[in-house]
Amino acid sequence: MKLTKYDTIYFINSKVLFHPQPIQSSILNTSFEFAYNMAFGEGHHRNHRTGGTEQRSALDIFKNTLQGKIAEGISFEVLASNGITCEPIDYSIHGKGVWDDSDLEYKGKRISVKSSAYFSNLLLLEANDWNLDGSYKPNSNKAQSNSYYDYFLLVRIKPNTNSFFNTEKDKEILKASVLNQKWTYDIPGCCSLKTLKHIITNNYILPQGALLNGKTKIDAENYYIQTGNLKGIKQLIAELKPLD
Repeated sequence: MKLTKYDTIYFINSKVLFHPQPIQSSILNTSFEFAYNMAFGEGHHRNHRTGGTEQRSALDIFKNTLQGKIAEGISFEVLASNGITCEPIDYSIHGKGVWDDSDLEYKGKRISVKSSAYFSNLLLLEANDWNLDGSYKPNSNKAQSNSYYDYFLLVRIKPNTNSFFNTEKDKEILKASVLNQKWTYDIPGCCSLKTLKHIITNNYILPQGALLNGKTKIDAENYYIQTGNLKGIKQLIAELKPLD
């Protein structure tokens, strides 16, 4: 289902309520160390979104990376608790020009983990990162099998990492700020490569400059799927289990 559109204003019409579950402290600790090194250490993350114009500071990169890595850790643990033990998460620190092949992998199936704030109801994919056939452009110079994700999993996280520590960069103060928060998550759903191809073909696009729900300006063009149109994570588990 597409968003409701009035001129350049888009409204969500298929939502899933946030159902919070606690996040393990071990996930928070490991994700913090990774995010801090990627933002302030030897790692590299783009300082703007693909096709976007807003420049991201090191602190912004830290916040975004923290949220994303927490989502990976959650996904790994949730799948493992259901008998799906993926390949270990990549916590290595990459320099400029080096990309992760995928977030999670199980028996040759590749899972892209997407994260958002707890109040979000969209799975967003930056349009300029994807070819029309559903392949991922940053991996296009690798083996063909590594250019495609088989599944996409959305994890929502509370608190919103953009809502706190706006100026602080000291590692220990930042770490205390992170660990002192009450962190929760939910997984509103997932989709497959087939669904990605469908939304690309049918122009499920949130344009750059559009206003989402009349207030949030979109920095870069995105493909989207509303949370109410995602499949439950049980669907993903059911499709992965026969691979054992």
